[in-house]
Amino acid sequence: MTKNQTVMDVKELLNRYQAGQRNFNGIFLPKANLQGVHLGGVDFGRANFSGANLAGAFLTGSNLSEANLQGANLYRAHLSDAILSGADLTQAMLTSANLNESDLSGASLSGADLQEAELHMASLTSANLQGAKMSGAKMSGARMWKADLREADLSGADLSEANLSEANLTGANLDATDMSEAFLTGAILPDGSVHR
Repeated sequence: MTKNQTVMDVKELLNRYQAGQRNFNGIFLPKANLQGVHLGGVDFGRANFSGANLAGAFLTGSNLSEANLQGANLYRAHLSDAILSGADLTQAMLTSANLNESDLSGASLSGADLQEAELHMASLTSANLQGAKMSGAKMSGARMWKADLREADLSGADLSEANLSEANLTGANLDATDMSEAFLTGAILPDGSVHR
């Protein structure tokens, strides 16, 4: 925990939210149970939610930039239009989460579970998705320029019209992946060759 972080329990957080507070920058709530909570439009920048249960939580339009969400449970969480740039989502569970039009640029999602997640028009520029499970993910129009997708499972995912320019797909599983009209200029393909 850093000196800029505020320790708060779940009840206090929800009470303050009900009272109209929206700035919870740097809040420290690891392993908290926030299942199904409604906390849309909140500033959770640099917050620590490592190992927290946020399954089904409504965080639409919230700022979670540089937040620690390592190993957090975000199953079916609502994160559309959320800012998650630079966030640490290593080993996080994001199965069936709604991340449409969210900003995950520079985020760490290595080993994360994004199966069946919705990432339509999301920004994953320079994101680390090494070894991520993304089978069946809906990622049409996603911006994945320079993303690290080494060993990622993208089987059955929808990457139509996605921008994968200069992305690293070495060892990635692209079985039945829809890549129609995807931009692949400079991308390193699963066999190690570079797409021209």
